[in-house]
Amino acid sequence: MDIATGIGLAAGVAVVCTLILLGGDFRMFYDVHAIIVIFGGSTAATLIRFPLGAMVHGLPLGFKYAFSLRSFGPRELVDELASLAEVARKSGPVGLEKMAPEDPFLAKGIRFVADGYDADFIRDNLERDRDNFLTHLDEGQKIYRAYGDCAPAFGMIGTLLGMVQMFANMTDPSKLGPFMAVALLATLYGALVANLFCLPIADKLHVKLVEEEVNRTLIIDGILMIRESKSPTLVREMLLAYLPEKHRHEEAELAPA
Repeated sequence: MDIATGIGLAAGVAVVCTLILLGGDFRMFYDVHAIIVIFGGSTAATLIRFPLGAMVHGLPLGFKYAFSLRSFGPRELVDELASLAEVARKSGPVGLEKMAPEDPFLAKGIRFVADGYDADFIRDNLERDRDNFLTHLDEGQKIYRAYGDCAPAFGMIGTLLGMVQMFANMTDPSKLGPFMAVALLATLYGALVANLFCLPIADKLHVKLVEEEVNRTLIIDGILMIRESKSPTLVREMLLAYLPEKHRHEEAELAPA
């Protein structure tokens, strides 16, 4: 699990709840009309922007990856690919059949090598798999960003509607309070939904997208070098280019002579 996402969201909710409790209770900050205008309006506008299929795939996928953390980073992948290259060098592709990498994408590539597929097939299949995954992750990022863009705007719409209703009922003081609540709470809900949830998740998904692109490209290059029976040392040296500069020297020192 990506602890940073969970901690950040929990801390944000705790701050808001604390401020609410210091000045009253939660009932003061609940209004069904404001909820309808924010969530209903934002969902409607986002549906206009994106196909229904993109919404169905993008929202759950984005939520999942915003709260999940990859088991292996580039550094661990370099080590594992070098180890797999050692196995392939000693036992041939058949030796890879007994290997079971935890990363599903890496395991798929190793299976292709063990089954004797040619390099072009492996490259095309893995690159297509990578691109499809990144496309869906990018859709999730865009959908959450769209929600974040729409929520404050519909908060303003809710505010305007509440103000219009309030001024239209100035002769009835009993109605001024509820309409003013709609006006203010719609803006509050829109700001919270956008700035505490949707936009931070969209930014986190962008970071995850860049990481996944690097990791999966690294895996593809490593798999192809294993397919060509490159030495483990060469595989490691070639893949070090994917690591940040400060980590390359550390890897070089740890690499076997």
